[in-house]
Amino acid sequence: MPEGASLRGAWLRRGFLSALAAPLFGLGQTAAQDRDALSDEVRSYLRVSAPVVALENVLLFDGTGGPARSGQTIVIRGNRIESVGGAGEVEIPPGAERLDLEGHSVMPGMVGLHNHMFYYQSTPRASQMQYSGPRLYLGAGVTTVRTTGSVAPYQDLSLKGSIERGETPGPRLLITAPYVISPGPDERLRDLGMYAIRDEEAARRYVRYWAAEGAEWIKAYTQITREALATIIDEAHLQGMKVTAHLCSVGFREATAMGIDNLEHGLWANSEYDTTREPDRCSPNYQRSIAELDMDDPRVAETISEMVAAGVAMTSTVAVAEQATPLVPDLTARDLEALPDHVVEAEMERRSIFRTTEMPWMIDLFENMLDFELAFVEAGGVLAAGVDPAWGALPGYGDQRNFEILVEAGFATADAVRIVSANGAEILGLDSELGTVAPGKLADLVVIEGDIELRPSDIRNVRIVFKDGLGYDPDRLTAAVAGQVGVR
Repeated sequence: MPEGASLRGAWLRRGFLSALAAPLFGLGQTAAQDRDALSDEVRSYLRVSAPVVALENVLLFDGTGGPARSGQTIVIRGNRIESVGGAGEVEIPPGAERLDLEGHSVMPGMVGLHNHMFYYQSTPRASQMQYSGPRLYLGAGVTTVRTTGSVAPYQDLSLKGSIERGETPGPRLLITAPYVISPGPDERLRDLGMYAIRDEEAARRYVRYWAAEGAEWIKAYTQITREALATIIDEAHLQGMKVTAHLCSVGFREATAMGIDNLEHGLWANSEYDTTREPDRCSPNYQRSIAELDMDDPRVAETISEMVAAGVAMTSTVAVAEQATPLVPDLTARDLEALPDHVVEAEMERRSIFRTTEMPWMIDLFENMLDFELAFVEAGGVLAAGVDPAWGALPGYGDQRNFEILVEAGFATADAVRIVSANGAEILGLDSELGTVAPGKLADLVVIEGDIELRPSDIRNVRIVFKDGLGYDPDRLTAAVAGQVGVR
């Protein structure tokens, strides 16, 4: 067979296969949680559990991208939003628990599109977060998570079931299979449990296996060939799954032509502007090429145009990208409370290195990332966000920081809310059920003390998190994980 023939065949078949798979996409876990089946521990984290609840006098950011609306009332019945409107427009049912939330913002529960259930440290060390992760995510207002890459897939699947049965508090989970790569020189990737596929049949068998085990997404990683990636996309779509990737050896335009569904990390992971890049190889110079990229270069517009035309979504992970620049912020008091001492010490050392290293071009790279995301959205692209918990970007807290950075970069507050909520739901195929605040939607809401339009950092002041109509106390959830992120 001529070189690349099977690759081209996968591209040509993509339209037909996607049509077959489309009805299967988006069948997420949105069934109402049985309140009677909640464990005593889950109940201990609840602040509001009445069957009918009215949130009154709130400043509402509904996730659609429309302007904030003040003086709004939201009525929740069971696990659904019953009605939304201004004072006098909404009838509050007799017996409802009424919460006067004047001075508070309300937004949809955040949808984390790159939110692992492990925490990556600088040793390197990846520590599973079966206990601390779900509590910290939920306490910060993240009510839905895609586990975008797994190092312990059966633990992730077990956690998903435990949350759905009401045994463990946490966001609803959509599971991504273990990372998949091609054989290559980076032994570190194999050390982290990534699967190096040998041939086309191995690639297809891998996808079928994890589809049968309950994974909804596949994630390819940096060391992957074009032919392997095309085969994985082809088989995943046959199985009703979607594919995302943190790329390097393959460029964004190449992956877009193959029919990939989602691209992670934005411009940070696009090697196609590196003129020294060899086919199917990850160049060590590609990030420097991004930093030196002129954002008016017509190649940038071409990439964005092709992604938008093909419906390829992108995930912003600017909170963790910030951690890899001289701009890295200090650990906050809440970070220090959540992390054990040995992780804090390692993180302080890492920050010192990044702040003193002679890599000022990393700031240019970061700024180009933000400009790329603004241009992508302006062109009609669907941008979501996720924390990618690593270094000092903690579960949930990093999702909040994503929102802050997006606003700092130039996004309107309402657009930033949409990116961290509704757009993620759309990419997951769950937008008919969640992601915006509207009658009939699942009651996933974040109650925040303050005005996130006047002060984006107010998003850190979460007071109640509603998931499936139940109001969780973030203080109890975060207190439960003190000193345990990175060890439990």
